[in-house]
Amino acid sequence: MIIDYLAGSAVSDMDADLCIIGAGAAGIAIARHFIGTPITVCLIEGGGATGEEQSQALYEGMSIGTLPFDAGTSRMRVFGGSCNLWGGGCIPLGSRDLVERDWVPHSGWPIAYDDLTPYYERAREYCQIEAHHLTDGSFSTPVAHAPISFDADKLVNPVFARSPILFGKAYRTQLEKAANVTVLLHANLLELHASASGTSVRHAHIGAINGRKGVVRAQHYVLACGGIENARMLLLSQSVLPHGLGNEHDLVGRYFMDHPCGSIGTVITDMPERVTRPYDRNLGKGPSAAFPEIGLSHAFQEARGILNGRVHPFAVEGSVPQGIRSLRDFRAALRPSVQDENALLEARLCAALKNAPSSDDDINERSTNLAMLALRVGLGSADIVKALLHKLQKKSTVRSNRVELIGYFEQAPNPDSRITLARERDVLGLPKVCVDWRLTALDRHTYRTAAALFGTELARACGGTYQPAAWLNDDDNTTAKVHTTAHHLGTTRMSDDPQRGVVDTRCRVHGVDNLHIAGSSVFPTGGWAFPTFTVVALALRLADQLRALMRNSAMSEAV
Repeated sequence: MIIDYLAGSAVSDMDADLCIIGAGAAGIAIARHFIGTPITVCLIEGGGATGEEQSQALYEGMSIGTLPFDAGTSRMRVFGGSCNLWGGGCIPLGSRDLVERDWVPHSGWPIAYDDLTPYYERAREYCQIEAHHLTDGSFSTPVAHAPISFDADKLVNPVFARSPILFGKAYRTQLEKAANVTVLLHANLLELHASASGTSVRHAHIGAINGRKGVVRAQHYVLACGGIENARMLLLSQSVLPHGLGNEHDLVGRYFMDHPCGSIGTVITDMPERVTRPYDRNLGKGPSAAFPEIGLSHAFQEARGILNGRVHPFAVEGSVPQGIRSLRDFRAALRPSVQDENALLEARLCAALKNAPSSDDDINERSTNLAMLALRVGLGSADIVKALLHKLQKKSTVRSNRVELIGYFEQAPNPDSRITLARERDVLGLPKVCVDWRLTALDRHTYRTAAALFGTELARACGGTYQPAAWLNDDDNTTAKVHTTAHHLGTTRMSDDPQRGVVDTRCRVHGVDNLHIAGSSVFPTGGWAFPTFTVVALALRLADQLRALMRNSAMSEAV
């Protein structure tokens, strides 16, 4: 059953066995695990069924770090979560990503790769990529075009699979029909109210933008609000413990990480397709295709004392012939214009994540003079024929001699990179989030070292020359022209030691018996891998543990 909490007919208070806050990839996976069981589930989502600007505004915040960060555009408040914007990339972390590395402070997971493997296997079904078989840190699926053969001690070609689904759309009907699951839309968590001792959660206080308020009472609670919001919600739950739930050692919100990315330079070559075509994500076949990426070998990381990372080569077009430009304009004019609020919001957020300026006018702008555009296409037919011949020869349709290299990197765990509460409040009366995103010397050392290797090896593969980005050669050791990829990690990190982490190996908050956390906020380190596949695997693992815990509790009560 799905209920809109904004509706006047909706009950204010609810009781359930399990309360899950956040209907993204993790929250939906856990709720779905309980369908058809005797356990009643309440799944709370602050957004609506589709994107809305008034709900999205609740994600706005402040940025005070050395790197700019927009909390309002790097995630989406909607049923299905920020994965409504994702590209579907699924890949497991590698076993070496989880172990302690002596050159990476605060590294190492308290669980091993083998602990995650069975849940990675099950995550394939949830992400609908069952055709792809796991290997350590990759999939073994054949790819459309053979990747470049590198020195394996330097660079590797891990393979990721593309999920064909959006979780909210794929599983909405299942949740709506489930007799034991209630989904509340537009129900925002205001606070988790703790017992007098602070060792358990008594109820979740929820509210809607229209002023409606109530509580959800449950035996167990799961925070699944994302890498930023999980920490914010713990910090906001301060009516009993002034420093917030699970924050006895001032760790909630610390170790905030992302996968910083940016241009690391260009390769000048007469044969750009040699390095771009094998990694072109537009060339995959089928609804769930697989693609290689170019990553750093673990041997090279250890030898140079750097973090993990990958690079993606993009061909940069030269001058576009008039005929090709006219054909593109004509195709754009035939596309339906974007009108509804959800589509406009998604377009705005996607543009922000790509660091591209955007406005509603840009999104809707299209030429209505199709006859004039068609005439221009006809006049440019020679350019179009030439481009078609290039395509048949597996070359770029527009001549290019420049390949831009975009690097994506693991970030070092850093306790000074953190999420806190701002003084400014949102329309619900809650303090907004404050993001202090910081890099370390190890991050900057990684960028310079990895960029040199990526650039040199890719230039060698196509007979070109590598020109590093100017910022990599800057004498100012604090300079790093990188930005977010919206992979928010680490703010409630996992550790068996309460003085080093917020949750234990079962993802239960230290010191709070009935509160668990799902999502990338529990990652102690992040590798370079897209985090969603690991988020799902951990969520399924947590769902198993909760199910066993609640079954044992029910048996004890019966006895």
